Amino acid sequence: MENNNRHRIKVVVVNCCRFILATAFIFSGFVKAVDPMGTQYKIEDYLSAFHLIDWVPSFFPIVISVLLSCVEFTIGGLLLLGIRRKVATYGAFLLMLLMTPLTLYLALFDPISDCGCFGDAVTLSNWDTFWKNILLLISSFFTFKYRRVMFRFYTLKTEWMASLYTICYVFGLSLYCLYYLPVIDFRPYHIGVNFRDGRVIPEGAKPSIYETIFVLEKDGVQEEFTVENYPDSTWTFVESKTKLIQKGYEPPLADFSMVDIETGLDITDDILSDSIFTFLLVSYRLDLADDSNIDLVNEIYDYSIEQGYNFYALTSSYDDEIEVWCDKTGAEYPFAHGDDIVLKTMIRSNPGLVLIKNGVIYNKWSHNDLPDEFDLSTSLEKLPLGEIAIEKNNQLSSVTMGYWVPLLLIFLFDITMIRKGPKSKKDGDSEKQEDEELNEQLVDNEGGTLNEV
Repeated sequence: MENNNRHRIKVVVVNCCRFILATAFIFSGFVKAVDPMGTQYKIEDYLSAFHLIDWVPSFFPIVISVLLSCVEFTIGGLLLLGIRRKVATYGAFLLMLLMTPLTLYLALFDPISDCGCFGDAVTLSNWDTFWKNILLLISSFFTFKYRRVMFRFYTLKTEWMASLYTICYVFGLSLYCLYYLPVIDFRPYHIGVNFRDGRVIPEGAKPSIYETIFVLEKDGVQEEFTVENYPDSTWTFVESKTKLIQKGYEPPLADFSMVDIETGLDITDDILSDSIFTFLLVSYRLDLADDSNIDLVNEIYDYSIEQGYNFYALTSSYDDEIEVWCDKTGAEYPFAHGDDIVLKTMIRSNPGLVLIKNGVIYNKWSHNDLPDEFDLSTSLEKLPLGEIAIEKNNQLSSVTMGYWVPLLLIFLFDITMIRKGPKSKKDGDSEKQEDEELNEQLVDNEGGTLNEV
């Protein structure tokens, strides 16, 4: 009786650990798959923090981004379904053995502020991430050691279909979102957001308090000063640093700005308050931008001139890079400067096109999916493109159904055709072996111990 109770407790604990792991891995892999460029940027942050960015080829971060999302989601899916248990538990345990020391290093030395394990969907501090990984490491150890008590949803004859579909699904989703745009937008610059609302501090909210530190030098000695004790002119200015004194409410879109390159004027408020449509061709770096569809960009600029709309190319590139871009593409549209991190966050395409009006984002397009002359046949006020494309902003239900519905069909095929069909001796032997793995048998031997398969 005591052994029976121990066995039941172990089954419950291991399967609880298995579902905790599966949930974390599926969610982590999914948010990476829907935003592969965001994961690419985070990998580049890691490489820069460890001074490795110059040692790897340029395509390395995006390849690792896609592969990482596929590995995490697949391991989570296999754990959830209880199939390929050896591969899934080995993979989860090895990943946690690798990631836990890394997140401890991040927590201790803080080379980057956010590990990026859950993308932009959930932001955790480095210490929160470390303790989360401790829990997952413990869970992965138990599932790895006692994987044979994990119950499965599919028989041996159909588990290959479920596992293969899981891999194909997450790989296809990642490539689709890379070619177009994320099907679910977790970032503050999503379609329908109002820039002006996202740039103000709500009434009653306390803003963050910063202090500016000035580094000055005199007689070869450098010292730090604040505004209150700023010295006389005998000191030479070296640099200034901004230090966070007290964390407060920070508007999510406060860093967005546009500075007209030709005039040097800040045109942010003018653009965000304009009741006329504005096209923004966003490229955080023009020297890395894809110019394969530049003819369509030039056509959209011509269309905006004909209809009386605004058009700006928004970039953080230097003036000489802008000149190279204009010479290469024949661009005649005006340019404005913006922060590179903001532009990366604004749209996951380089370049990408954003349509705004009255400070509201109406639509966004990847450079692979730009509207053409057939889409822009008349003024935007008369076209569906001139309406806020909320349906493009969140496609969670259709994306998730695309995964679970085929798995449900495989499951129905399994229980109606495989489990109830005629069984050969080989099938019976396989199923018997599977039953033995799923249900440990208590053997009342001389030692009175639990004999595991």
